[in-house]
Formats: sequence, structure tokens, C-alpha cells
Amino acid sequence: MPTMSAPRFPHLFSPLHIRGARLKNRIMSTGHDTTMPTDGYVNDRLIAYHKARAQGGVGLIVTQVAGVHETARYTSHLLMATDDDCIPGYTRLAEAVHAYDCRIFSQLFHPGREIMEAADGLLPVAYAPSSVPNARFAVMPRPLPLDLIQEIIHGYGQAARRLFAAGFDGVEVVASHGYLPAQFLNPRLNYRTDDYGGTPKNRLRFLREVLEEIRKNTSEQFVIGMRISAGERDENGLTLEEVLEASAHLQTQLDYVNLTTGTSASLGGAIHIAPPMAMPPAYFAKDAKTYKQRLEIPVFITGRINQPQEAEAIIAAGHADICGMTRALIADPEMPAKAEAGNIDDIRACIACNQACIGHFHRGYAISCIQHPETGRELIYANRPPAPRRKKVMVVGGGPAGMKAAIEAAGNGHEVTLFEAGPQLGGQALLAQLLPRRAEFGGLVTNLSRELETSGARIVRNTRVDRPLAEHEAPDVIILATGATPYIPDFPHDGTVEVSTAWQVLRGEVKPGQHVLITDWRGDWIAPGIAEHLARSGSHVELAVSGTHAGQALPYYVRDDMVAALHRLQVPITTYAELYGCSGNTVLMQHAASGEPIIYEGIDTLVLCQGHIAAAELEAELRPLAREFFMIGDCLAPRTAEEAVYEGLQAGWSL
Repeated sequence: MPTMSAPRFPHLFSPLHIRGARLKNRIMSTGHDTTMPTDGYVNDRLIAYHKARAQGGVGLIVTQVAGVHETARYTSHLLMATDDDCIPGYTRLAEAVHAYDCRIFSQLFHPGREIMEAADGLLPVAYAPSSVPNARFAVMPRPLPLDLIQEIIHGYGQAARRLFAAGFDGVEVVASHGYLPAQFLNPRLNYRTDDYGGTPKNRLRFLREVLEEIRKNTSEQFVIGMRISAGERDENGLTLEEVLEASAHLQTQLDYVNLTTGTSASLGGAIHIAPPMAMPPAYFAKDAKTYKQRLEIPVFITGRINQPQEAEAIIAAGHADICGMTRALIADPEMPAKAEAGNIDDIRACIACNQACIGHFHRGYAISCIQHPETGRELIYANRPPAPRRKKVMVVGGGPAGMKAAIEAAGNGHEVTLFEAGPQLGGQALLAQLLPRRAEFGGLVTNLSRELETSGARIVRNTRVDRPLAEHEAPDVIILATGATPYIPDFPHDGTVEVSTAWQVLRGEVKPGQHVLITDWRGDWIAPGIAEHLARSGSHVELAVSGTHAGQALPYYVRDDMVAALHRLQVPITTYAELYGCSGNTVLMQHAASGEPIIYEGIDTLVLCQGHIAAAELEAELRPLAREFFMIGDCLAPRTAEEAVYEGLQAGWSL
């Protein structure tokens, strides 16, 4: 008789009992803002989002923060659990998740001084234990009066009561990232001399009373956890040791501790809220071991845990009991099911670009994923309609846009051929991965290549499409995805200064001189990445950006990490600088606001990062040859990989 092989991830897919909840595996979707709620309530879009992850096999979903008091509104699009009208929406959400044997908790939240914005544009009044300003959002809070502290504590209990009534399995008090409970714990922020400050015992009082109020308003089977930063990585933040002591004192009132790191209060500390790809995978896991050794309750951990192999190793080593894998689940909601079935190569691994997840949230848009734009759009793309007839589809260009279009068209049952002029698929992503600490961006190509391989689409490499080839193919549909090329503006120069593009530098086609000036028009990751690359190679580098700051178009945490790296490398950055011209070894820039000259002397090489121009020459030749014609990605208009993949989805889905 054949023998059953051992499961690939025995620790990851073992159950865990926490008070009244049985978790079928050790994978958790942590609480994270989605920007999906309507007027503070659960809606169909949010339910569909979480349902997709429950259906994909995750063991535990912790929903995004639920405000416990009117003063907790730190954005205009959070959930609120301050009145009973929230119960029906939460009930529908719990039922949708429970249908797939998935447990669901909700975060309970008050930001204290960490207020981002208000609904109507007016600056709200922020409250904290003491009047200590927030650096990141420039907020000066009012000290909390005792009656308001009692209102907020009562609010935690009432919010928990509502979630309990809605059928949730538990709640998680958010004491992480410098939010209100952490502000009470922190002796550098809490200067109170009453019962809520002055001694470690008093600084713990707020959390103790919150936890008592929650238990009083729920049941003995209801799970109560706490999320907390094991070290806020800021000079004024809580230390790992302080948080460990607080957790040890509170553990008799808790069913688990969910560890993260960093703080919302400073630019450097906030990077760890959603660490970019520059951070090593699971870089925080080693810090959790100390907590696991000290505490007698389960320890959860999160922070750049992208792959089931990483999570299995963490749990097997005894560093944690549960692994938060939120962005991994945003990129691939079916990751748990694929891992459990052993289909590791089919997992669409998160690349931690932060562009469409936390990047969308910071701009006030619903979260998604550049690799999986179906995320956040589950109501639109949940069920693929059958194609009315099979069509012959010709995709021209093998970058992310063309790859995604071919995948979707083939998935609709069409006969698809993708033509790529070069030997490799991937387009500009092949260049992006060459920049320092950006190698993981190449995962976009790896993941799309695997999906393309299994889609059934035919791939033809090293073939440049022209009109005769298209006429010979006789397609019903042509999808043009030929990308873009570097834009080189018309500016006066006499040839003394070597002028090159970022593409030429990355391809090794030029050897930059000793003194390099990089111009940045777009404000994305290209110019800072080139600056870091050349500075590490030994050149003296200066960066001139046309915007108000470097990385202006980037997600906050990616930007701040890049700027920190350039500062460590002593790369000077000039803002408001627009390219004007070159003469001799002098590069002339113009201040974008004042119009006055900015002069750089002794420049050997000028590297242009001036954006891209669409490579759309084939449009006129190919448009007449097919009944349906699409242009997608950069050949339509140069933008980012996110738009390219999304438009590939749209084109392929529509056939």
C-alpha cells in the first residue's frame, strides 16, 4: 500500500486552542486598515475582502481597528464600534468568515495623540496622557482629564460587548505603535502624577482597567488579546524590556500577546508598521523568542513573514505560536490552501513594495496589490464570467501588463499567444530588481511567469512583432503592451558632461565618472536607487529632485527607508531643482518655485531620471488588423507596474 507523505508544514497547519476559540492553523491576517468601510460601518466590500481570505484557508482574521470613543477617529475611514448600529454589519462579517472554519477577532483602538486627519479637513483635538507632541503628524495633544479616561475605558468594554453580540470570537486591544495604551505605559510620554502615572504600576492601570471592562462585558469563552510593539525603535519609544515587563504583568488578564515593532510617532519608527522589501524577511522574529520564554500565554508575531517556509521555521523554533502574514494574504488570498496542499510554486509571494496596500491607505484609497489587483475588488472580480466564444488573442509585449493580460485571457478559455521581443519576460521589472535592496521586486516577474506557465498561453520570445507577423497570425484580438523607453528632454549641452539614463547605468552600458549628478523628475524609486547604487560603487553622488522632497511619489515607508539610506551614504539632496542645461563641467538647474539658478560644478556624469515615453509605434500598424484592440500599461501612458498589471487584468477579463 502507498504510504502517506509527511505534511510539508506540520507546525504551521496544526490547530491551536485559545480560550473558547479553536484555530485550525497558525496563519493570521493581522488587523490592518483597508479604507473600505462606509461611514464607519462594515459594508459588502469589506465582507467580500475578508471572505476571500477565509475561503483561501487562513486560520484567524483580525479585523481592522474599531474605534472605541469619538476621540478615537484618527482617520475618516476607520470602523467605529461606538453604537449598536454597528452590530448587524459585524454579524454579517462574522458569519461570512465562520462559514470557512475561520476565527475572527476585532482590534479595539484609540490612537491618543496619533491623529492623521479628520473627515472635513479641520484638525481634530487629540488627547493623550500628557502634552507631549507627536513628531510624525505634528500633533500637540491635550492631557486626558480623569472623566474622559473613564469614558474611554467604558468605551472599550461597550465596543467589546457589541462585537461579542455580533458573533466575533474575540478582540485585540491595540497597544502597539505608540497608540494610547502605549502612551500610558511610556514614562517618556506619561508625566501624570495621578493614579494613571508616576510609577510602573500606575502606568499599567489604564490597560488593566480596559481589560477588566472587556471581560465584564463579554464572557469567559471570549478571547482577549493585546497587540504591542516589542520595542518601538525610537529614542523616546518603549523599549523591548519595558514592553516585556508590562506584558508579563498583564498576562493573567490576556489570552495572547501579538507582537510587532516600531511606532507611528516618528518617521524612522513608522517604517516598521509595514516594513518595505529593504528589510529582511521575518527580521523581527528573533525578538519574539524572549517573550515566548517569559510568558505563559500564546505569542503571536508579525513583520515581513512572506512565505510559509518562514512561518514554519518560526513556529518550529518555538519563537511564536501564530504568524501574521497579512501582506502575503493580500498578494495571494489562497496562500494557506496552496501551502497546505504542497503547491508552493503556485504561491504569489508578496514582494513588500507597499505600493497598493499601505500606499493606497495613506492616500485614502481602498487597499489592493500590484501583483493581484483583484484584492480589494472582490465584488467585481470574484467570479469570472464564461467567454461567449473562444477568440484568438495576440499579446504584444512581455512585461507585467502583457503577462497579466495573457494570463487572464487564457483563463477565460481563449487561444493566447504572447510575443516578447527580448529573451526574457518582465519588462522594466528586470531593471528594478537590479537596484540596491530592490532585488525582491523581481518576484513580480517570477510570480507572473508561474501563472503564465500554468495558464496555457503560448509564449514566443526573441520575436519583434510587425505588421506582416500580425497579419500572418490573424488574431481576433490584439493587446498592445510594448511598454516605454526613457524620456530624454531637449536641453542645451556641449558634450563635456557625459549624459546617460538610469537604464544605461543599470545595464552597465556606461561607466559613470567620479562626480555624478542625478536628476529626478518623477519622484519615484529610480533616482534614489541609482544614487544609492553609484554611491556604494564609489562615486561622489548628488541628487537633484524637482519635487518638494525625494521619493515624493513613493509610499511613505519606502521613501523614508530610501532617504535614510542616502543620508547614511552622505548623498546631498537638492529639492525644487529642474534641469536647465550643461556647459563645460557645469550643470545648470533652475529652482522650480523661485526660477533662480542652481549651479553644480565639476560634474563628470549626468544621469537622467526624467520619466518615460510610451513605446507606441506599433499602434498605427496593428490597430486595423483586429476586431478588438487594446493598449495597456506604459505604451498607453507611462506610469507604474500597478497600472500595468491592473490594465492587463481588465483587458484579459473583458474578452
